[in-house]
Amino acid sequence: MTAKTVLIVDDEASIREMIAVALEMADYRVLEADNAQTAHAMVVDDQPDLLLLDWMMPGTSGIELARRLKRDTATAELPIILLTAKSEEDNKIQGLEAGADDYITKPFSPRELVARLKAVLRRATPTGVEETVEIDGLRLDPVSHRVSANGEALDVGPTEYRLLQFFMTHQERAYTRSQLLDQVWGGNVYVEERTVDVHIRRLRKVLGDDHQHLIQTVRGTGYRFSTKE
Repeated sequence: MTAKTVLIVDDEASIREMIAVALEMADYRVLEADNAQTAHAMVVDDQPDLLLLDWMMPGTSGIELARRLKRDTATAELPIILLTAKSEEDNKIQGLEAGADDYITKPFSPRELVARLKAVLRRATPTGVEETVEIDGLRLDPVSHRVSANGEALDVGPTEYRLLQFFMTHQERAYTRSQLLDQVWGGNVYVEERTVDVHIRRLRKVLGDDHQHLIQTVRGTGYRFSTKE
């Protein structure tokens, strides 16, 4: 399986080096940035799987970068772990409200960091999606992050991809909008239930006439992915 890529953002070179060594030993691909501006450009260009982000940096702070990334639909799904010397509960809440998936206080052990990172990536990748799934000519490859229909590549946005990924690995069961929010967006993300409808509509449009019928509306409940009428 392709190694996951982690972008480390910290203005202290010694901290970046310590983290990079630990992650490379755990078979992660590592990218580094020493400020928020460089990090933002690397997120867009290199599309890492996770961001390790220092809270306090000169110029734009880590928390401001986290907010900026979460506001942009192209980067809103990127998992973020905040690194900080701030251990007070108010700061932790502020970090989580900014969109961070986890929070780790300095000093920390490399083993703890790797364990937290694995847990966040596991939550970001629903169970059973490491293998390619193919249903009625609709193919989803989680390693290359590509979706195709009858051999033709589809341009699927990040949220629609995760939604499709969940549906294709959880067929023939009806899910409420609330359940889909928990499973696809994550339990600590506060978005309205009608957001699900918006992304379902976008996903059906991308799937086109041949496959949009696979995502069925279940009246009074929510949605179901099924090959049956």
